[in-house]
Amino acid sequence: MSGNVFYKKGKFKRELKEMRRREFNARVAKLNQPGYKPASKKWDRNTKRISKETLSELYSRQKKSMEEIGKILGFSKSKMAYWMEKYEIPKRTISEAIYEKRNPLGNPFMLFEPGNISEALLMGMGLGLYWGEGNKLNKNSIRLGNTDPALIKTFLIFLNLFRIDKDKLRFGLQIFSDMNPPEALSFWVKKLGVDRSKFQKVIVTPSRGKGTYRKKMAYGVLTVYFNNKRLRNVIVSKLKDYGYSGE
Repeated sequence: MSGNVFYKKGKFKRELKEMRRREFNARVAKLNQPGYKPASKKWDRNTKRISKETLSELYSRQKKSMEEIGKILGFSKSKMAYWMEKYEIPKRTISEAIYEKRNPLGNPFMLFEPGNISEALLMGMGLGLYWGEGNKLNKNSIRLGNTDPALIKTFLIFLNLFRIDKDKLRFGLQIFSDMNPPEALSFWVKKLGVDRSKFQKVIVTPSRGKGTYRKKMAYGVLTVYFNNKRLRNVIVSKLKDYGYSGE
């Protein structure tokens, strides 16, 4: 007898599921009728559904915007916002959205921790260079300027610990007006072994008259740029472990 009861319960569940499916399909058909206007927006939302799995895949893992997902699935932006709230999927901030747009393949670097003494020494040296010579006030990029090619090369080796995307490296050169721009640029291209296309336009500043600066910076000041706020924050957080109190 108990088996018969279980059979009836199972049959009832299947029939209920089938009935709900038919009702849902009927609502969809009615919604798609020309000129139809639903009496309730809630009823309309419940008729056109998007699964949490699909939304999470497109928004959280594939990093598509709500507008892009709406176009793919045929939803308005307001309906996308409704489903995001319904499924409690956290929205990206504007800055996060911009970052994802600029880095569609993910972070152009990898997190790194030293695995031996040599790497630890290089990590310490790179952090020291950035602490002393880097522009830490800029929160959107890593910037370091100096006149010494050896110092710049060491900092680039430090950045390579994080497996950075070298295509995103840029260089700026500032010289005084009594220096030769092509000669100075050629000097840095040769010393660093990088392509000229990675250099921004050379900035020429009026010279300050006779002085010792010519000996100290015969080929100008070279600035390294790696425009990535997340790696910048990683490096600054490491500096804070050693007492750096800035932001």
